[in-house]
Amino acid sequence: MIDYPIPLLGFSAYSGTGKTTLLTRLLPILKNQGLRIAVVKHAHHLFEIDHPKKDSYALRKAGAAQMLVTSRGRMALISESDTSRPEPGLACMLGYLDPEALDLVLVEGFKREPFNKIELHRPSLGKPLLCHTDPNIVAVATDETINGVPHHLPILNLNNSQEIAGFIRQHMHRIGESGPHDQPSHRLHRQLC
Repeated sequence: MIDYPIPLLGFSAYSGTGKTTLLTRLLPILKNQGLRIAVVKHAHHLFEIDHPKKDSYALRKAGAAQMLVTSRGRMALISESDTSRPEPGLACMLGYLDPEALDLVLVEGFKREPFNKIELHRPSLGKPLLCHTDPNIVAVATDETINGVPHHLPILNLNNSQEIAGFIRQHMHRIGESGPHDQPSHRLHRQLC
C-alpha cells in the first residue's frame, strides 16, 4: 500500500464511467463539511494547461524546463518531462502535495496502483468488475443492481453523491483509527521520480 500521512482514496473505473463527474459533485459536499482536499488526476496523454497567448507559455516554449506562475491566490508549476522515461507513479506525484495543508487526497485514475479505491461501475458499459482483480477496492458504486460483488464490499449508489461522501467520511475515520503506518508500505520520494 502507498504510505501517505493523510487519508488517500481513489476512484477506479473504465473510461466513460463518470469519475470526473462524480468528483465535481463530491468536492463541494466535502468542502462544505470543512475538509481541505487535493485531487490527483492521471492523464493518459500529453496535456496543456498553458496557452499560446500567455507569457508563461512563451517562456516554457523558449526553453524553461520548469515554469512556476504565482499570484496571491494561486500557484501553478508546469514541468517538462522526458517522454522516454517511464510514466510517474502515484507515490511520486504525492510528493508534490503539502499534506500539512490537507485533510484528504482523492485520486482519479492510477487504477493499478496499491491504494484504497472506490470502483465506479456502470453495467450498461459491458465492462467487468475491477473488484475481482484489485484487492484495494473498498466499495463499489453503481447505477444499477449488480451481482458478483464480493459480500464484504459495500455497494453504493453512483447517483447519490451524499451517500458516497458519507462513505468517504467513514473511510477517513477508519483510516485515522488504524493509521496509515499499520499497513505495509513503500515510500518513493520526488527526487526518485
